[in-house]
Amino acid sequence: MPAYSSSKAAVIAFTKALAKEVIQQNILVHCIAPALIETRMVEIMGEEQRQILLSKVPMGRFGKPSEVAALVKFLVSDQCSFSTGHCYDLSGGRAVY
Repeated sequence: MPAYSSSKAAVIAFTKALAKEVIQQNILVHCIAPALIETRMVEIMGEEQRQILLSKVPMGRFGKPSEVAALVKFLVSDQCSFSTGHCYDLSGGRAVY
């Protein structure tokens, strides 16, 4: 996990630094940190592994691709005009970084 955690931290730090670099060009920069989303990766896991991972999610379920899409849609919309340099946690309450 050290390599995973370090790389995720690097992406978050890069997001914050880049946002400050390009803000004067009216460019917004964000990153999304999803935990487990109902994708093929989750589907091919064994039931025991899924249950172990699910037990660590405070909301008690995996995320849905539509929830990731909704966040992305907001971040690229005109409604998101005063936010930049943030990492949006999409983990059902379980921050993994």
